[in-house]
Amino acid sequence: MSAGLLPRTLLLLTLTAAGLGAATSANAALAITVAADGTGTVRTVQAAVDLVPANNTSTATITIKKGTYPGRVVVPVNKPHILFVGATGTATDVVLTASRPQSTDGSEGSATALLRAPNIEMRNLTVRNDYNEAASGASQALALYAKGDRQVFRNVRLIADQDTLLVHGTIRAYFVNSYIEGDVDFIYGSGTAVLDNCEIFSSTRNQSNNGYVTASATPGARPYGILIVNSRLTSDGAAGTVYLGRPWHPGGDTTANPQVLIRNTVLGAHIRTGQPWTDMSGFSWKDARLSEYRNTGPGATVNSNRPQMTDATAAAHTPQKYLAGSDAWNPITG
Repeated sequence: MSAGLLPRTLLLLTLTAAGLGAATSANAALAITVAADGTGTVRTVQAAVDLVPANNTSTATITIKKGTYPGRVVVPVNKPHILFVGATGTATDVVLTASRPQSTDGSEGSATALLRAPNIEMRNLTVRNDYNEAASGASQALALYAKGDRQVFRNVRLIADQDTLLVHGTIRAYFVNSYIEGDVDFIYGSGTAVLDNCEIFSSTRNQSNNGYVTASATPGARPYGILIVNSRLTSDGAAGTVYLGRPWHPGGDTTANPQVLIRNTVLGAHIRTGQPWTDMSGFSWKDARLSEYRNTGPGATVNSNRPQMTDATAAAHTPQKYLAGSDAWNPITG
């Protein structure tokens, strides 16, 4: 008989023997430790996810010891309430990594971490897609695909080239005190995403065009898309070679009305000052909701190509407003 066919009582005893404690029902808290050297409950992060019971209603805490963990991590839609924690508190100490391009694996298949369930949180770790475009050809290659509502990322590092971070669907995601690195459209999607006190690093791609920070695809009926606030846009690229973003209309969807606000953020010299927004696939940036508010730094200025939000409108464009939804969700602490 396979493990998947064990009677429930025997399955609980098996998990207890593996060091999970006595309670593994869907409504009981669960603690799992991942260690590549065998000193934890399991050796891989995916193995830990597999131990979480379906339709769990209490938090399952997966603590990951220091190390690099190859292999993608997929959380199915029926496993909410999972907290991933890097054990040391230092994001660079715990690295989840894979090397998967969209060209062969598709967008979902390329993601090092694909989080389909709601109420997922990650803390103090790195998620990286190591696909090498220079060696293997240009392709999207996601680090993280946030596909479930009410997801939170605290002190995480997300690293890739094209399409590093996808927040897609009718979902909300909050990133705080984190680092996101990429080049082409590397913060994108139709979901609502708040990046609060983050470093957003545009890596060098070529001498004249080092890419686009955002590619929002917000549905026209939704008020909020991507908010970057109290953050820092940095780069190792040349001055004036990076766009703030462009409007994405997936499959030519004319009902999309991409929304991005970058506010109270320091913009490095890599940002194009004269024309920081640009068109995409025949859709004009001028028809989208792309704006700034009180940014500073060498990449910040005000001109006719840089729409500025008014004080009155900005009052309704705070992290809390973006994330509240109909259930008054507020993951913001401090």
